[in-house]
Amino acid sequence: MNIIKEQVLTRVPIFSWCKEIEDEALQQAINLANHPVIAGPVALMPDCHTGYGMPIGGVIVCKNAVIPNAVGVDIGCGMGAIQTNISVDDITKEQLRAIIQKIKLRIPMGEGHCHRQPQFWWVLNDFLDEARHAGWYNEVMWETAQRNIGTLGGGNHFIEVQRGSDGFVWLMLHSGSRNLGYQVAKHYNNIAKELNDRWYSDVPCDDLSFLPVDTEVGQAYIRDMNLALKYAQYNRSVMMRVVKECFMEIMKPVAFATEVNIHHNYAAQENHLGKNLWIHRKGATSAREGQLGIIPGAMGSNSYIVVGLGHKKSYCSCSHGAGRIMSRTKASATLEKEKCDADMSGIVWDGFKRNRGRGNKPPKSRYDLSEAPGAYKNIDEVMAAQEDLIKIQTKLSTMAVLKG
Repeated sequence: MNIIKEQVLTRVPIFSWCKEIEDEALQQAINLANHPVIAGPVALMPDCHTGYGMPIGGVIVCKNAVIPNAVGVDIGCGMGAIQTNISVDDITKEQLRAIIQKIKLRIPMGEGHCHRQPQFWWVLNDFLDEARHAGWYNEVMWETAQRNIGTLGGGNHFIEVQRGSDGFVWLMLHSGSRNLGYQVAKHYNNIAKELNDRWYSDVPCDDLSFLPVDTEVGQAYIRDMNLALKYAQYNRSVMMRVVKECFMEIMKPVAFATEVNIHHNYAAQENHLGKNLWIHRKGATSAREGQLGIIPGAMGSNSYIVVGLGHKKSYCSCSHGAGRIMSRTKASATLEKEKCDADMSGIVWDGFKRNRGRGNKPPKSRYDLSEAPGAYKNIDEVMAAQEDLIKIQTKLSTMAVLKG
């Protein structure tokens, strides 16, 4: 861990586990360290990179306040993983391909892709009366939330079959709260901006506007954020059930170990620095002592099942993945397809070609390198930088992958 020392004076220190920090992400960390509601040092995980308002891979604690953009628009985005009893030596590429094809038929993938019919979930049904009074609610959005249950989404979301260093096949997926979380985050961030302007709040930038937790709107954000967290967790559990079913149809008989299902975009009240504070983990994983966690790498690289060590200066947190080193736009413009194909050699997947269509126009094929391995930091360097935060339990390597 390093303490960031800049010419710029900050209210609180910045603790960093990063090998290098891009200038924009560092400025965002400085903004946080000067924020009036921040109640302790800013912690930067080794996968830290520029986000919206707050760097992804950042952890902060606030006194009596929440910052919507310190949670982000994909509230509850996180990981699910489960170990099977199938030996890595007992599964073939043909079987992997068959499993992947079955999953593709049952789980909608990509932005805007959802089930044709609404999916029932009793939590949404019970919350409907409260939702109708929320400013982010409308009937189309609510139906979309129902149809998005059990769907992957796009961007860096994925489903993988993995080879474990323990000798067993693992199943892993990465997804969040889909459009529901986005609507909640956007609505309350806009309110926070308006209120902070009205109060003449001394916030470093509008993107870090906050809501006091003892106000009606602060409590409403916490309530609706928790709904999105439950939605994201349930979404992952529904997809994992489908993935397990597809796996069992090809590999018989199968038994599964305990499933891990965790968030890495959320706020919660926890005790740190001897106080009950509102911790915000944006692209960071809880790593309390003895707690199981999941740290995925880039597509085609290693991922890890870890155990937290409860490091107090990181607020018992660790990285949520490898972390980007270039934007999706830059990756698509600069990475070479041949090198990316070579990085994915031996892995069952569908390649970088994507079909895009609009309206009645036929889809156009193009190569989408935005999520190629070269767009991310080296996961093993990231893991080496946080040896004081977590202990590796199982190393996983990709055998087959589906991208959103």
